[in-house]
Amino acid sequence: MDKKIMIVDDAAFMRTFIKNILVQNGWERIIEADDGCSAFEMYKKEKPDLVLMDITMPNQNGIDSLRDIRGYDGEARVVMCSAMGQESMVADAIRLGALDFIVKPFKPLRIVETVRRALN
Repeated sequence: MDKKIMIVDDAAFMRTFIKNILVQNGWERIIEADDGCSAFEMYKKEKPDLVLMDITMPNQNGIDSLRDIRGYDGEARVVMCSAMGQESMVADAIRLGALDFIVKPFKPLRIVETVRRALN
């Protein structure tokens, strides 16, 4: 599939886990960022079709990065990734324009279904 997807998470193992699921399902153009600041800079440079972004990260959290990305590009497609217990932050993300959210621990099928829906 020709869509470019950016994975944003401070944990390298989590980025690898998500990337492997995406590649196994046909998405090959994957870019990665390890915090919200680098995500915003990479978004401006790479213009991905979809961003999968963790909420809790150092330097700049996912909510602030979502705000920056959507402020820069109001059409940006962003799906937030959250742990259990972050419901209020997820609600903030939806109000700021996130398309959806995925709750950790991730189920591969949920990731694939969410990505397909977000890209259509």
